[in-house]
Amino acid sequence: MRKNKNKSFEAIYHKHHPMVLQMCLGFVKGDKDIANDLSQEIFISVWNNLDKFRGASSYKTWIYRITVNTCLQYVKKEKKERTIPTLEIENQTSIIETEKTTNRNVSELYNAIGQLKKVDRLIIMMVLENQDYDSISEVIGIKPTNLRVKIHRIKKRLETILKNNKDE
Repeated sequence: MRKNKNKSFEAIYHKHHPMVLQMCLGFVKGDKDIANDLSQEIFISVWNNLDKFRGASSYKTWIYRITVNTCLQYVKKEKKERTIPTLEIENQTSIIETEKTTNRNVSELYNAIGQLKKVDRLIIMMVLENQDYDSISEVIGIKPTNLRVKIHRIKKRLETILKNNKDE
């Protein structure tokens, strides 16, 4: 039984780790170290609960929910513990933006995503993962037609944030 769990977990890990890591990056504004830590925490939770998975949804949906819950808990905890002045965070962001153009664009995008509401962050990260609208709707709990409108508004908001950040 233990051998089957190991094989199942390895397959799940290899298939879903890139998605989980990208979602984590979105929640932590591109901080790779924190995203890796969260990713590890998520897969520990997956391992611990693998025997409890009922199959009511796909592994992907189940892991998305674990990822979202873990990331939201981190963001909530981080908000309570935040003692770094805003100016220092802005200085750290500007240091990241001096890297290669590609890294700068990715960093700007994650920073912009980080300024969105929690649910909007989740939705846009799932869109970036090329998830179909039905899967996103299932995870978020809204109708696909409402989701399309919400995604359109999120993209417009990201455009505005990115434009405003470039103007500064």
